[in-house]
Amino acid sequence: MKKTSSPLLQPRSPLLILLLLTAAAAMAAEPEQNAAPAAAAQEAAVHIVYVDRPEGADPEEFHLRTLTPVLGSEQKAKDAVLYHYKHAASGFSAKLTPQQVEELKKQPCVLQIVPSQTYHLHGPESGTHQGTTRTMGLM
Repeated sequence: MKKTSSPLLQPRSPLLILLLLTAAAAMAAEPEQNAAPAAAAQEAAVHIVYVDRPEGADPEEFHLRTLTPVLGSEQKAKDAVLYHYKHAASGFSAKLTPQQVEELKKQPCVLQIVPSQTYHLHGPESGTHQGTTRTMGLM
């Protein structure tokens, strides 16, 4: 009885070579896909930084002096700060990576750091009075 071999098992089969190349390409692309979430975790996001109220110092200068050691330069601190809170609260908002947040928490004058959040007063049909499903306790 004569054995017949499958064309897929032939060493020079183009289909087998194509299958192996596709598998190799998929395995090579896998680390890039896993690296994307790690890079996204290091992206800067807006945080509100609450600090002790500086006595006898300009609040904006105090905020920059607090942030400069973490970011490495006064110019980087100026570029990162989005707003200075000077009246009802003492602090600032800035774009910070998770690592920068952890470093900033070590500063003795920092009381609290929270991610900035946006609240919407109306539901998806905002702008119309029809279908407003939820308010944030203001009505």
